[in-house]
Amino acid sequence: MIAILNALIPVFLVIALGAAIKRFDFPGEGLWQPLDRLTYYVFFPALLLHTLATADLTTFDVWPMAYTLWAGLFSMVALLMVLRATSKLTGPQFASVFQGAARWNGFVALAAIGQLYGPEGVALAAVSFAALVPTVNILSVVILTRYAGDTPAGFVTVLKLLSKNPLILACAAGIFLNVTGIRLPGPLAPTADILGKAALTIGLLAIGAGLRLDHAFQTKGIVVLTSTLKLIVMPLFMLGWCMVFEVEGMARLVILLCGSVPGATSSYILARQLGGDATLMASLITGSTLLAALTMPLMLVILS
Repeated sequence: MIAILNALIPVFLVIALGAAIKRFDFPGEGLWQPLDRLTYYVFFPALLLHTLATADLTTFDVWPMAYTLWAGLFSMVALLMVLRATSKLTGPQFASVFQGAARWNGFVALAAIGQLYGPEGVALAAVSFAALVPTVNILSVVILTRYAGDTPAGFVTVLKLLSKNPLILACAAGIFLNVTGIRLPGPLAPTADILGKAALTIGLLAIGAGLRLDHAFQTKGIVVLTSTLKLIVMPLFMLGWCMVFEVEGMARLVILLCGSVPGATSSYILARQLGGDATLMASLITGSTLLAALTMPLMLVILS
């Protein structure tokens, strides 16, 4: 328990620093929106590209881990679709709840994995990125275009949106470079590594700066529901599928950590772009991020 807390506390301290910087309006309100865009379109794609292209997984059978991650994700999707059919959530509200419960915060995951499990854990995190990031981004775009607007978007429109998603493109490029053995030759690897390291620091600070406590309290019922799904139900799904696919050791620990992290801050950007309930999305991110400081160490101790 102490080791887990020692690894996770620095991650949440950086998030708290971001909140403090925003609270004291330093260096000004105009910083955060362009910084969010820079992280979403440059730094985080570079992190994904470097992690996937350079990961050495030749001695590891990645498929049981990938199957577990996909099964856990689609178990949550099935539960969310039942919620859609049985609840009174509006379309935009459901689209935000979907993202809040299904998407995962790669910044928190990779920072925590690096602290807890070192280089071996980071290499296995590449499997999580490859399996979850493209899949959950495709699902989120489909759900938003289906439920957030007045009329569902057409198939061609959805394809165009997906083809421009920087996270999907970065994952596809990284997987291609790894599978073909090209990797990132010459100075490209250290360049992507530098940009990727910036993503972790700036991403965690931006999470703190984006916390919206007032909004979260106004919609506390939906926040508690979504946070319960993301922070408790999701890691339980992941544990169950680890048993089904017989995933053990470090791979199981990485899966459980990925399942227990809060919702992704990029969900807010996507909600704004595609007409979702961005205010509610900010509340859900705030709630899950704050609660994750308590639930992550508990879930890791109980389930691992």
